[in-house]
Order: sequence, then C-alpha cells, then structure tokens
Amino acid sequence: MTNTKYIFVTGGVTSSLGKGIIAASLAKLLQAQGYRVTIQKLDPYINVDPGTLNPYEHGECYVTEDGAETDLDLGHYERFLNVPTSQANNVTTGRIYQSVIQKERRGEFLGKTVQVVPHITDEIKRRVQLLGQSGDYDIVITEIGGTVGDIESLPYIEAVRQLRWDLGDNNGIVIHLTLIPFLSAAGELKTKPTQHSVKTLMESGIQADILVCRTEHDLPKDIRRKLAKFCNVTEESVIQSIDASTIYDVPNLMLKEGLDKVVLDKLDLECSNPDITRWNAFLTRHKNPKSEVTIGLIGKYVELQDSYKSILEAFIHAGATNEVKVNIESIHSEYLNSDNIKLKLSHLDGVLVAPGFGERGIEGKIDAVKFVRENNIPFLGICLGMQMAVIEFARNVLKIKDAGSTEMDPESTNAVIDLMEEQKSITDKGGTMRLGAWACDLKLGSRVRDIYKAESIMERHRHRYEFNGDYKDQMEEAGMLATGLNPKTGLVEIVEIPNHPWFVGVQYHPEYKSTVANPHPLFVAFVKAAVKYKSKQKGVSMAQN
Repeated sequence: MTNTKYIFVTGGVTSSLGKGIIAASLAKLLQAQGYRVTIQKLDPYINVDPGTLNPYEHGECYVTEDGAETDLDLGHYERFLNVPTSQANNVTTGRIYQSVIQKERRGEFLGKTVQVVPHITDEIKRRVQLLGQSGDYDIVITEIGGTVGDIESLPYIEAVRQLRWDLGDNNGIVIHLTLIPFLSAAGELKTKPTQHSVKTLMESGIQADILVCRTEHDLPKDIRRKLAKFCNVTEESVIQSIDASTIYDVPNLMLKEGLDKVVLDKLDLECSNPDITRWNAFLTRHKNPKSEVTIGLIGKYVELQDSYKSILEAFIHAGATNEVKVNIESIHSEYLNSDNIKLKLSHLDGVLVAPGFGERGIEGKIDAVKFVRENNIPFLGICLGMQMAVIEFARNVLKIKDAGSTEMDPESTNAVIDLMEEQKSITDKGGTMRLGAWACDLKLGSRVRDIYKAESIMERHRHRYEFNGDYKDQMEEAGMLATGLNPKTGLVEIVEIPNHPWFVGVQYHPEYKSTVANPHPLFVAFVKAAVKYKSKQKGVSMAQN
C-alpha cells in the first residue's frame, strides 16, 4: 500500500473547457512545491487508442517514449511537467473492455457473468491505481474525458465513486470543471448550468470537492457564494478560470486563485509557495519578443489546428528561446502547385513540411520542398515531410522522374521511400507502426550533431515507411547527406543538404519532446535560421533600394 493521493478531474455543461490544461496547471503548481506528480487521461471512446483515428476526428495522435499512441492531452502534461508519460497514462474504454474480455476468455472470472459493475469498473480502478502503486508519485491526477451525463462516461464516474470510498478520507478528491456562461442580452453571468451539472454528478454518487469555473468575465463574490451554497462546496473551493491569452498563463491564474492551496488542504498535505521562477522567465520571453518571423506550416489537416498541436507548441518554446514571435501561416498542401507556389511561399522566413499519411496533397508538399531548396529558404521536414524532401531531391537533382513512395504507389519502380522490412507481414493497423523512442547516431561534422551537441540521440517515431538505403550513395554524391542513422539497422533517420543555408529532414517527431523547460534543439535552431534568413533578406532589400 502506498501513500499516493488521487485527484479526479471531471467536466460538465460542455466539452472543450480545458480539463487537460487545468490538470496540467495544477500539476505544475504541485510539482513546484516539491511533490512528485503525474497525470493520466481516461478516454471514453471504444477505440483501443487514437492511433487509427483521422486527425480531423481527434486532433494529433501523441506518442510516448514507450511507443504508446495516446490522446493529445498527454502532450500538454509533458510540456508542463517536463516528465515523460507512458502507456499507463492513457486509458480508453476500448482498452478496458479488451482487457476484461481477454480475462474472460482465459477463464479468470471462474464462470461468473461478466458485467459493467463490478468487472469493468474494477478494471478501470486497477488502471487508475497502477501509476500510484509504482511508488514513483505522491499525487496522481486523473482526467476523465467527455462530459458528466454522457452515457459512455458512466462506468468511469462509477469507478471514481467506488475509488473515493476505497481510498478513504483525504486521499481522493474530485475537481469539477464547469462553464459560467455570460448572457449578453441580460448582461448576466448564469450559474444554473453549473448547478445542473453538479446535480448530475451527485446523482451518480459523487460530490464535487472543488469547482473550477470557466468564464469570460470575473466572478463577483455574490456569484461565488451562490455557487458554493447551491453546489455544496466551500467558498474558497469555487475557483475562477478566466479566459487567458495563452495556456501558459493558466498556472499563474490558478496560483492566484489558490487552487493548489485548496487541493493540498483537502488532501491533508503541506502547502508552501511554489517556485515557478523558470516558468515565468519563459513567459516573459514569450510575451516580450524582440522581433518576429513567419514560418509556413504545410500540411494536409491544417483546418484543425489540434492536428499539429505539438508542432505549434514547439514553435512557442523555440520562439521564446530566441526571443522572437513565431507567426505560423498554415498552408494546405492539396492546394499548392507550381503555378501558385511563389505567391504562397516567397514571403516566408522558413517552411516546415508536416507529417501525415496517404496520397492526398503530397505533390503540393513536393513542390514546396523544391521551391525552398532552390531559393535557400530554411526548411524542416518531419516524418512524411522528410520523405517528400527525399522524393523531391531524387526527381529534380538525380533526375529520377518517377521517384516515389510505395505508400502512395505500391508498384513504384523507383521507390526512394519504401515500406520497412518488418512491416511487410503486418495486416493490423492499430499499434503496429514503428513507435516510440529509437536511437540515432549523428554524423561527425553534420549540422544536426552541432545542433544537438551530442553523438547519439533518442527520438520518438510513428511511421511504416523509410528512406530506401539502395539510393543512399546516389543521394550523398549529389549533395543530400544521411547524417543520422539507427546504430543497429542503419535506417536513415536524418537527411540534410550542407550547401543549403538550413535544410534538415527527420524521420522522427521532434515536436513530441519539446517542453517549456527543454525546448527542442531542432526547433530552436530552425527558428534561429529563420531569424537569420529574414535579417539577410531585409539587408538585400535595403541594398537594392
């Protein structure tokens, strides 16, 4: 038995209130007081994981060090806490049912009828407590996806009700995130939706200990008192979460509201002043840039910004490090072609070609790579973006006009990008890609070795296709060097063009490892290159005038 404390975060009234950001902000404050904290996400959908979901459905699929395909909220957890998450930090209904059914098939229930209560709820409870029982954490925060009252969330709510009883007093509390809408016609903040949400939670047997109220306007004292009275919480347990200009403001807002103090008091733990000096130094740089650059993000899912959430956040971290504001211009690759490419890209200070899957929009990505390569614009290609850089180079420098990828054309005669050997016998799509952290040796004298200041690195992957080693010598002779290799397989992880001001393509996903405390060096260097490029272009323009 460990002394781990548990905090459960539920949501009411509407979705997308920001439970993940509140959980991460609270965790940051508790961590800053010396507590060992982790966060997990319980997702009520039946998919085993989000790995097979279209980014338009669920935003980006975040990958952990141990190769778990998880909800994008785990990215927020890592960016705020600077602590790696794992498979245990994301649980879905699909995974719960899969586990219970497998146990039933093995006969572990001794012939009993398998039911939602107790078998499904017991499995949920077991998963929730796995992290706490490791002895690595003082506090485990569990975010429950969805909204209270949803049918699919009911087993999770029941599991929390049972867990609070199991854990005993002062060992488990519930924070309920809710909405206080402002009716402009009446000029009033309305508490009734929150009252109904709390009532729904109570009908499931759970009394919220703390209310965190999302609002566009400050909550006056009389509103807070009303909420406390009708929702059975103390006045200091009504926490205002007002709209912020950036998610990185939220820890300070929660500190000001005293959320950490109320939580620690209810958990019977000591409270001190959290040291968030380093966090606030980042915020100061982020909010007071000395200049700005514009970087084009070329992708297939740009209509939904959550599709590239980790990339966008990595640019914020790198921008603060360089003391510049990074303006991101989202460009849909499907609508890029040789006729409009100059108009779309010539004003940019850098171009990132984003990850993705499938054939749609790839020719636009290839055209974009060609333009930035020929015009010396800083370039970073990630996963599919790196592969498109290889195809473009093969077509336009090596003159292999039919160079392609077997992902888009299984019959390609010049597949410079090909299916990985170990993938050729795999038929299931879920959880079968090359996933998680893999080693990469960096070539002496390369740009990336200088950037990383290391001989070898570990980066996270999510792909099935790879650089075809049969073309490596040809590529290198023509000027595209393989500067990062897997030490065991020889798989090409990084390509760069030395005679270009800044041209790097990586097979892995550096954005997954960028945090507030440790901005990713590749993004930092890319933004620095964009600043240098802009300065040079400005100098050329002034000279011409």
